[in-house]
Amino acid sequence: MGDEPTLGEVVRRLEHVHQDLKEDFRELGVRLDSKVSMERYQLEQQARDAAAAHRDDRIKAIEDARESEERQKREEEQKLADRRASDRRLLFTALVAPVLLLLLTVYMNARGAGS
Repeated sequence: MGDEPTLGEVVRRLEHVHQDLKEDFRELGVRLDSKVSMERYQLEQQARDAAAAHRDDRIKAIEDARESEERQKREEEQKLADRRASDRRLLFTALVAPVLLLLLTVYMNARGAGS
């Protein structure tokens, strides 16, 4: 009978085990409270995905707007270059050609080719 614990010692050991279990369950409760539920995680993931998609859409819109502005600028530059070429042709035909024809006429008359 010397190896067997007394009833009081058994009760103390059970109380100690019971106390350890209570502490373990309390710690588990704290750890579970700090964990994020799967539903909340999925909602946060969807919100993050929606924000990323919105940001991508905004970036795409900005890039499209810039591309459109650049295209419009190139078209305006081309129109300006065409207008300048047209102005040069007009200048030549309106001013230089008549002056040259007048000089040619004066020269021909001076040489006597008109008679």
